[in-house]
Order: sequence, then structure tokens, then C-alpha cells
Amino acid sequence: MRSSIFLVRHAQSVPPTPDGPDEYRRPLTETGRVQANQLAGSLADLDPSVVISSPYLRAVQTLEPAAQQWNLPIYTDPRLREWDSGIEPTPDYACHYEQSWAHPQWARPGAESLHELTERAVHTLTDIVDGLQGRPVIIGSHGTFVARALIGLGCLGVGWDFQQAMPMPAVYRLEFGGPTVYAVGPGL
Repeated sequence: MRSSIFLVRHAQSVPPTPDGPDEYRRPLTETGRVQANQLAGSLADLDPSVVISSPYLRAVQTLEPAAQQWNLPIYTDPRLREWDSGIEPTPDYACHYEQSWAHPQWARPGAESLHELTERAVHTLTDIVDGLQGRPVIIGSHGTFVARALIGLGCLGVGWDFQQAMPMPAVYRLEFGGPTVYAVGPGL
């Protein structure tokens, strides 16, 4: 039996700043709220069995309008959180990310390597798929998580450039049930 996951990168959120809300509490911008409502419209015809999100506010807020239209609660799973890069909010974050993408096994002290994130993402999605009952599952997460999950599931052409170009929000449909995972979404 084939199982479907709709993996959603959150909508536009307030950028990280040293004195701003922490990663768990960064909300969507007004534009992000509009995007979340539009996303709900584009997903309206689905009949999901469950909606699961990263516990980060921006991911939950992205799925709220859709979950409300289906009259479903949003369950949170800390395994769906964003990459713990160990990089503080800084204007030159992109060069630090690019270095990490070039060396995915390397991690800053106390942080998670991109390789570890890839393993976490694949294990998490596999665990969720194992519990599916034929109806789709909607999962809210983050750009780096999504990109590394796609890499771990065998999608070709996913890298730093792919992640940088990933829109907010972005939806990737993953079909499980055969020897390979079939993925459709922006940039694939």
C-alpha cells in the first residue's frame, strides 16, 4: 500500500535576531499568515489522517488554517525541529551554512551535523510512515530539515543551492510504498 506525506516548509517568519524571539517562539510575519491561509486553500481537498508539526511556532502557525478546515488538532513532534546548527543569528549566516553543506559530517561544538540531521529526518519520516493507515499525513517543518530529508530519501540534485531557492512555504509530496520514495515539489 502506498502512503503519502505532505512535507511543508513553514511560511515567511520573523527573521532571527540576537535580541528577538528564540527559535521556538519566532512567529510568522503578516505575509506569512496570508501564505498560511493560501496554503490551506491549496491543501483543502486532502483528507489527512493527522497533522504533525515541529514544535516551533512558525511551523505550527503555518499549518493552523489547514488543520482548522479539516477540524484536526496539530500534534507536535520535537524530531521535526529545525537543524541545530550552533550558528547564532548573524548577517553572514549564509557563509556558515554553505561551509556546513560542503562538509555535512562536521558539526560545531554541541551542535548537530547536517549528516546527523539527515539521519534524524529520515528516521522520523520513516517512523511516521510506519504508522500510516492509507490516508495522507501533513507534516510541518523547516527548510534545512526538508532538504536533508529529501537527500536522505534519495532525491538527486538537492543541496545548498536547492535549499536557498526553496520557497516559503513549500510543499513536497512524498509517496512511500515501493523500493524508492517518489517525491514531488518545488525544485525537484
